[in-house]
Parts: sequence; C-alpha cells; structure tokens
Amino acid sequence: MRRRLFIRQSLFAFAIAGTNKILSCTSTEAKPVDYEIKQFEDEGLSHFSYAIEAGKKLVLIDPSRDPQPYYDYAAARGAEIIAVIETHTHADFVSAHLQIHQERNVPVLISKLAKATYPHQPFDESDLLSISDKVSLRAINTPGHSSDSLSVVLEVDGNDVAVFTGDALLLGGVGRPDLREYSGEAASQREYLAKQMYETIHNKYSPLADDVLVYPAHGAGSLCGNGLSEAKVSTIGHERKNNFAFQSTTEDAFVTRLLLDQPDVPVYFPFAVEVNRDGAQPLLPALSTLARLSAIPRGEPQSLIVDTRSAEQFRAGHLPGAINIPDRRKSETWLGTLVAPDEPFYLIVEDQASIQPRLEKIGKIGYEALVKGVLIYDEQQFDQKSATFDTTDFKANPTQYLILDVRSEEEAKAKPVFAETKVIPLSRLKEQLDSINTDKPIAVHCASGYRSAVATSLIKKHKPEAQVLDIGENIKQYGDDHT
Repeated sequence: MRRRLFIRQSLFAFAIAGTNKILSCTSTEAKPVDYEIKQFEDEGLSHFSYAIEAGKKLVLIDPSRDPQPYYDYAAARGAEIIAVIETHTHADFVSAHLQIHQERNVPVLISKLAKATYPHQPFDESDLLSISDKVSLRAINTPGHSSDSLSVVLEVDGNDVAVFTGDALLLGGVGRPDLREYSGEAASQREYLAKQMYETIHNKYSPLADDVLVYPAHGAGSLCGNGLSEAKVSTIGHERKNNFAFQSTTEDAFVTRLLLDQPDVPVYFPFAVEVNRDGAQPLLPALSTLARLSAIPRGEPQSLIVDTRSAEQFRAGHLPGAINIPDRRKSETWLGTLVAPDEPFYLIVEDQASIQPRLEKIGKIGYEALVKGVLIYDEQQFDQKSATFDTTDFKANPTQYLILDVRSEEEAKAKPVFAETKVIPLSRLKEQLDSINTDKPIAVHCASGYRSAVATSLIKKHKPEAQVLDIGENIKQYGDDHT
C-alpha cells in the first residue's frame, strides 16, 4: 500500500546568489509543462544534485554542503523548498540536509534503513510525496551500493517520467558495493551488497520503461563507481543496451564483474558517512571562526602542514615538512585520501582571495574542523626549496635513479613509461613509505605532474634525508599520451 506524504509549506524565504545550469524537461505532447528539473553539478566531486519543481513547490535531492545555490534557484523561480530527499548516507561528500531543515523548516526524507539521527521522515518503498496535483515523487528501495539506498521516481499524471538513482544506478555502471566495509561493517558485506545490486537492477530498474530518464548522483570520475560514462543524463533504454549491469546473465557473473578492480577508498569516506548520518552543522559559520595566522605557533614544529599552492610555487619555497596538495579539481578528494579525519593541520594559501574558496572545498568533505589555522604565503618564512629534476642527467644515467610511478596500478600496467619502475599508487603511498629505498635519488612521476608533486612532498616530509625529484610535466617527453 502506498503511503502518501503531505508536506506543509516552510516558514522561511530568502535568497543567496549562486549559478548552475538548468535542464528543462519538456512533454512530448503539445501541452504545458507540469514540472521542471534542475541538475546541479560539482565537478570536483563529480556530484549531481537536483531540484524538482511543480506548482511553485520545490524538492531537493542529494544536496551538496553549500545550500546557497538551491536557495538562489528557488528565489529565482518564485518557488518554495518543501522537502529534502537523501538517497542514502553519502560517503564521498557532506550534505546540507540538516542545515536546510533548520533554515527552511522543511523535512528531510530518507530510508528508515539509514538510521539517521537528525530529525527526518522515513521514505521507503512505494511512499509518495505529492508536489502538485499532477506531480509526485515515489520511493523505491534500491540496495546494492549501500543497504539504505533508495531511488526516487518522478510521476506525472501517474506516469513514470524520470528516476533519480543516487549512487545505485550510474551511467555506464552501478555504485560500488565495497564502501560499507570501510565504515565499520563486515567485509563480507561487499559480496552481499553486490548480490543485492543484481536484484535491484533486474527487479527495480528493469521494469521501468525505456523512455524514463535516469539522473544519477555521480558521474565519471567519482570514486563511488568505476568506468562511468561522461554523460550527465540517460534513459533506462540506453542503460539497458549499454550498461553491463543489465546485460549480466547470471548473478555470479555480475558479482565477479562488480567487485573487480575497484579504486582505492579515501580514508575520509567512513567519516563522511557518520557526519551525514548525524547531519552536518552550517558551513559558513564554522569557517568564519577559523584563525588567520601569520606563523605557526611556537612549540608546534611537527604539526601537519598542507600547502595548497601550485607545485611551482611550492618548489620555489615552502615550510619544512609541508605536504603539497595543489588546489585543482579533486584536490579535496586527495586531501581526504592523504589526511585522516583525526589529523588536524595548518593550511597554506597563496593570497587572501584564496582563503574562502579553499576552506569551502575542505568543507565539502567535512574537514573544516581539522583546520587549526590558515597562513598566507610569506617569502620570509617559506625558505625550504625543492631539488630540481635534471632531465639531461636523468636521460644519461637512468639506472642511477629509483623511478617511482605513483599512478594507479591499472594505469601503470596499461601505459608503462620506464622499464625499471617501482609502482606505488599515490592513494597507498603513505602506508608504503617504508618500502622506498633512499640510497639513490628518487625520481617520481605520474601522468601529468599533479600526483607526482603531491607524492614528492609526502616522501620528503617522512624521509627528509632522501633526495626526491619530481619529474612533473617532463613526463610528457617519455610517452605519447600522458593525461
């Protein structure tokens, strides 16, 4: 039996500026459009979130940490946010669901299986949320990525139009089932969840019509899936023809394929799950309390220092023992991979204008509380310089170097660059530093220079006696395709 949920209007209305692209949904018939879908994209985390509007009422699905773009969109549309739906407790980013609940006085809907501790309303199989007299959202439980995963079907005049699949059905693949073992659950869960995903694909998604639109919570590059399409929206029909999950003939074949060669899991994932289960506090007030420092306090020379300036700036001068995680796309993921949730750190930026955007990135993974203070680059303090990679000597005497490849094992195997190479993916480097011999100069490379810059600084921090050289962008001289 369907349980229909009725949401009273919220009491708050205000707007904050933000920008995002709109995806308009149009009917195939010549009649007024009854609803509107907007897709928000966070490229750094390959995260999609959504606003569904009908009758000047708006429901958010899987919002990111910053609620401002959603508020702005609602104000621009003259619509009111009436609910937030979470498809599961996310591992790769921290959501603003609790903040939106507090600021807009609207309910958060999530599966009862999520065991959320913040104020929420259960939303499970066949439950309906009415947005207007013609438009409703229907819950279907879709376990596999996690036991609490649900998808949201958009119904218009009783017809299925779209499905918001969270991390369950992704474009070209499905959500990985091995994250919960890193969140304190049994390792055997990965095979159990993989089997659940097989049932979900064939019993929950397959019955949907081919023309039903598919809107996932993640796209290509997300660590919640593997080998995903670059597309941002698809259809059930397209996925039925092109997604391996629909084509696996047996459960065993599906499970084997799904568990094969999954990427390493960043250490912050279990932490983010717990933050989302409890609900994160508002971000901007938390950032406003962080201290802006002129120097690291005396007595803390061993403190962890994360320098977010470019690799070139870092090599020219940095604080001793700092690790370099340059601010680029996915830098927040690398921060959450190399810095554990129990490791407070000082943050280095290049100028005043960089402070707020860097902190907001850190807040996306819930790490703002780890920042002990922010320092702006000062040439007088940053007197440690990195050794320069000598291309000529390296080409003449390659055997005199230990060559360290910090790409993934799959990349290193598919596109080997040097004959004699030690491969340690950057995601595992911190745990395998003791295996690196420092008798020779260590020449570090990746595919473009980003990961090698991070790795070089990490090795130097933990092995200050080593001569560590970043091949950097010079790697492009040794192969045809380094991306």
